[in-house]
Amino acid sequence: MLQLVDFVVRNRFFLVFVLLEVLSAWMIVRNNTYWGATYFNTSNYYVAKTLAFSNSVRDYTKLDEINADLASENAHLHAQVARLSQTNPSQLPAGYVPDSAFAARFSYTVAKVVDNETNKANNVITIDKGTAHGIKPGMGVISATGVVGKVRFCSEHYSVITSILHSNFMVSSKLVRSKEIGYAKWDGKDPNLIDMIDVSKYTKVFKGDSAVTSDQNSVFPPNIMVGKVQSVAVNPNQTFYNIVLKLATDFRNLSYVYVVQNHQLVEQENLKARTIELKK
Repeated sequence: MLQLVDFVVRNRFFLVFVLLEVLSAWMIVRNNTYWGATYFNTSNYYVAKTLAFSNSVRDYTKLDEINADLASENAHLHAQVARLSQTNPSQLPAGYVPDSAFAARFSYTVAKVVDNETNKANNVITIDKGTAHGIKPGMGVISATGVVGKVRFCSEHYSVITSILHSNFMVSSKLVRSKEIGYAKWDGKDPNLIDMIDVSKYTKVFKGDSAVTSDQNSVFPPNIMVGKVQSVAVNPNQTFYNIVLKLATDFRNLSYVYVVQNHQLVEQENLKARTIELKK
């Protein structure tokens, strides 16, 4: 307290000067219309700037929460789209009645990427969901923009995904315009590009066409983006195109993924196993 009193005494002339300046400014603003309006507009401008900065900081601190909410909403929309695409499939033949249980067979679990590889020949991704959340090996994994990979190993709280950027991973894909079906397979080079193989060169392929997951797929829902045709080449000695797709998923900036569960997969695989046994 004594130090404060001593400070005021030592600086009393300066403090009186500042007080008089503030009082003068206040009287000018109060008794002069022009300066009053100028002060009002200027103060409002800086108050608005301060509030905008404060809101930006608050929004930035909530980005993780906002992203998680958006991911959950996208999972719900993915389920709706998959159900509608199966309820009203394109090129529906006369007399075909869609099965409602088949249309609703896919469900989605949102997971956060905690580790991601893109610079190896066989890349894997780790997510923060495991068996405790219903995740099992063999489930498909997609992002908000396209195919990501397939679950390989699971622990209670984590799962490792075989990325589409893996030399042993292939996904059945269909060109939207030509309806031709082939397989998307990575060549181990550019993480932004993937090859599409087994597409007959006697079919017209359009540059810029979209490649999506085909209906002949038990792991992924149909019509999930794989990529867009970037280049098409023909080898005279082969009967297939050399097609290069630009991947729809940006693996370097992958934050959230959706693990796809096909509730009828076990039934489908058991039925196929019976067919295999009969052939033996």
